[in-house]
Amino acid sequence: MLALVIPCLNAGKRSEKFSNVLKLFMSGKFKISELIPQRDPIVMVDKIIHSDDNLTVTSFKIREDNIFCSQGFLQESGLIENIAQTAAARAGYIRKEKELETIVGYIGGIKNLRINALPEDDAEIVTTVKVTNTVFNVTIVKGEVRNKNGFVFAECEMKIFLNQ
Repeated sequence: MLALVIPCLNAGKRSEKFSNVLKLFMSGKFKISELIPQRDPIVMVDKIIHSDDNLTVTSFKIREDNIFCSQGFLQESGLIENIAQTAAARAGYIRKEKELETIVGYIGGIKNLRINALPEDDAEIVTTVKVTNTVFNVTIVKGEVRNKNGFVFAECEMKIFLNQ
């Protein structure tokens, strides 16, 4: 099981709102489906481990019946979708803190995609997206998918358009 990392935040309303959202997650009353627009069978994120202004970390347990699995492995498209949904979870988390509805985002481009290996069914992956730039409704992130030991399965830069 992965440890929950609590980010250091400035005192004030942001910390209070973060605490409230964190409490809802821990109580089980707050679900990932409240942060991302995707629904089964295409949900590729189980939970948020950490989120702050520039960095979001999620985890996902790969199940054999996953729509992106073939011959015992999560395919390249699943790794890309997982990175995109981690970015979506970040946007949804920020909107939840502001008590706003979840919005739809679109992949506008992928650069420097590197796939080192495909994770096996039943593996747990940890995905990190770091915001490198935001202009209006376009966010550019660097995404990485790793296993629990730190091996990098995939990485890329992704341009995401939010439908605001």
